[in-house]
Amino acid sequence: MNKLNTSTLAALEEMLQNTARSAPPEYMPIYFAGGSNSNQIIGHLNPEFIPYLQESLTNEAISHIKLGHEALHIGIARPADISKGLTALAERMRLGGFIPGWRNEEFAWVDNNGHEYFRLERAAFRIFGFKSMATHINGYTKAGNIWLGRRSENKATDPGRLDNLASGGIAADETPWVNARRELWEEAGVPPQIAAQIEPVGRIHMRRPIPNHGFHDEQLYIYDLELAENFVPTNHDGEVSGFIEISLTEAAARILADEFTSDAAFVTADFILRNH
Repeated sequence: MNKLNTSTLAALEEMLQNTARSAPPEYMPIYFAGGSNSNQIIGHLNPEFIPYLQESLTNEAISHIKLGHEALHIGIARPADISKGLTALAERMRLGGFIPGWRNEEFAWVDNNGHEYFRLERAAFRIFGFKSMATHINGYTKAGNIWLGRRSENKATDPGRLDNLASGGIAADETPWVNARRELWEEAGVPPQIAAQIEPVGRIHMRRPIPNHGFHDEQLYIYDLELAENFVPTNHDGEVSGFIEISLTEAAARILADEFTSDAAFVTADFILRNH
């Protein structure tokens, strides 16, 4: 196996120091006034969305939602009522053409103490810059290779780009462990008895603006999984067009050539630095 050179390792290390970027100063903060989170910034709005929202909320107010000149405020209420108000706001954004790829699947917003405060359509989380959660699984072999999936060209986000063996957003009623095993079967055909051997290795907090869209804020739960030399991943849900098994050296080169999704690039770079 080719040895990774010093400059490549340095480039990967430098990249991993830039996982969590601040929101651009022109983005409008979203404040939450609930419970122990009083006046906490929990999201950011692209300034391109603000005129539409101002007009919409002026014409018809939404309970617990107030849009001022400098911030959007979410008021104190029961989680079910906050969810209802934010869903109404997201539906208006969808009608305005600001939320593509609507999934009819909910994410939960959970505070640092593990309390859930609201649920919302997953496609709306980036639009409002709310922090979501996802799992990413590195599939590797004893020979030192890593398996990567190529996202379907039909995916709403990052079509055709390289991804980890499996990855996916954590739905409102899932744990990271449950989600990881589900995604391994759906995306890579890893049977439950093998998926149960996943090893939790850490978390990466990703934050970055998405041009002409919103703000991506996601906690990635990272797992490693050793695969038998004769195992070949098989996609079941149509979200992956194919898989490649490559050396860590080639994976690093493809990361630096910008062939990966942003999240998978960081997860794979972390794996390479832990295993080179």
